[in-house]
Amino acid sequence: MPFLLIVTIIANTLIVIVLAQSHMRTPTNLVLLAMAIADLLTLLFPAPWYFYMYTFGNHNKILYPCSACYAYHLMIEVLPAFFHTASIWLTLLLAGQRYIYVCHLTTARTWCTVPRVCKAMIIIFIMALCHQSTRFADREFTAIEFIWINSRRTGCQFETAKWVKDSIGEDTYYILYYGFRIVFVHIGPCALLVLLNVLLLKALRKSQRKREKLFTENRKSECIKLRDSNSTTIMLIVIVTVFLMLEIPLAVTTLLHVMQNALSIEIAEYESLNTTVLFTNFFIILSYPINFAIYCGMSKQFRQTFTDLFLYSNYTVSVTHRDCSSRYSAVNGPRTSTNETIL
Repeated sequence: MPFLLIVTIIANTLIVIVLAQSHMRTPTNLVLLAMAIADLLTLLFPAPWYFYMYTFGNHNKILYPCSACYAYHLMIEVLPAFFHTASIWLTLLLAGQRYIYVCHLTTARTWCTVPRVCKAMIIIFIMALCHQSTRFADREFTAIEFIWINSRRTGCQFETAKWVKDSIGEDTYYILYYGFRIVFVHIGPCALLVLLNVLLLKALRKSQRKREKLFTENRKSECIKLRDSNSTTIMLIVIVTVFLMLEIPLAVTTLLHVMQNALSIEIAEYESLNTTVLFTNFFIILSYPINFAIYCGMSKQFRQTFTDLFLYSNYTVSVTHRDCSSRYSAVNGPRTSTNETIL
């Protein structure tokens, strides 16, 4: 895990650096950039604790003072959940935006602009923060003395905060929190992403048939534009598919956990559910470097920018002397009829 974690952090950092370049600033790339940042922060916050606890063998030591216990709770549970929630909704935004580009060209010119996409991303992060806001203060940590291995020790214990118990009740609070999470963070977005992926695949097949027709009519410029647009669509379908393969098992497992606790019935063994969560989280971490490979393998613009940044000695000169024909802007990249920059 330490090796995988380091590789993942490096891969996501490279994605952020490449997509943050000024000539890459397009509606699609901005969403990909925000997703990469959210995924990176999902890993960065708990990473120090994982290294301290497990890599350096301190998991059997008492965590104290209470501020350390609160920091552990914050960095292991609350902040990763916040950024992962934002990443899920950003993936939904990405698929929705692509669907508008492919199926509603005139609408795309109005709605899929950089300012509108930035506003949508800000709203997503605010909503994700609101969803997690109560988790910042729903636990109280207190110091406690106890006997352990024939000696008196001091540690910290936690319980649900008094305001939760007095206002709505402990059981109701957690049922509402996890119920909302299941519907609006896991099951709902996954169902919509499956639907959008199916619609994009149908649109892609239709577009491929149109491209074949243009090719036979020898309309090369239109054929090339359609090919580039289709390549972007294929890449985003692959990204969303990888995401769904990992998120659907996590959504089902979370649903079973909540049902088991809320209804007090044994649907599945807790040990099995816990193991499933561990493996799902492992594969989610593994998917981040895979995203980097997808970008490099399927996006010519990403690959070119990465090469310019890390393999050429003078990136500025490289960008300046790049082909600046009517189809390509040195600032914004290749353009389509909807003012979208292709990948």
